[in-house]
Amino acid sequence: MLSFLDPNTLARTYRDPVAWFILAVDLFPIWAVLTLGWGAAPLVFLYWLENVIIGAVTLAKMVATSVKEHVIGLIGILFVGPFFVFHYGMFCFVHGVFVSVFAHMSAGSNDPGFPTPWGLIEEALASGAGMPTFVLAIILVQVFLFVQDFILRGEYRETSVEQEMMKPYGRVIVLHIAIFAGAFAMAALGEPMWGMLALILLRAAWGVFLTVRRRVRIDTALQLKS
Repeated sequence: MLSFLDPNTLARTYRDPVAWFILAVDLFPIWAVLTLGWGAAPLVFLYWLENVIIGAVTLAKMVATSVKEHVIGLIGILFVGPFFVFHYGMFCFVHGVFVSVFAHMSAGSNDPGFPTPWGLIEEALASGAGMPTFVLAIILVQVFLFVQDFILRGEYRETSVEQEMMKPYGRVIVLHIAIFAGAFAMAALGEPMWGMLALILLRAAWGVFLTVRRRVRIDTALQLKS
């Protein structure tokens, strides 16, 4: 956590163009709020879709990590992989149901009934103007980091299937409960502009923390090689 506040580490982090691209993606929703009329519901849906994307990337990381253990790892992922898909999928689905209820409450619309998983994704993609573009930007960031850091830099060698499987849960619990609570508060206040921007900046601050942590991991790996 101290590295997050260290000016030297921040400077090293943002010498990398990738760090600026990640920050731009995190701040991109400001444009949607200012020009496309996004309120709290599309923002929360966007971050919920991000959770779904991270779940898919986590599964890819679990598979990549299992490969290093050869036959035993591949056999193990046949059991652990479906368990993660079901468990994390249910976790996201329940979260998505609450987001959907919140969106309909904010819009003052009638209860649409109990949604299906695909129905939630469709609702999320249609919840705000330009949503597919924002989602595509998140996918590009996550795929790049998976290929560049996890595969090419060899992070898969330093972790386990179990460790990768548990990582997304903490992120959802810590970050998205805060965002969801903030969205409810903003809806209660009539969704003021400063509230929407505060939610985005909260998510961006978390992104800066993750980007700095990435820089620290890269620096540590370089020091060990030298």
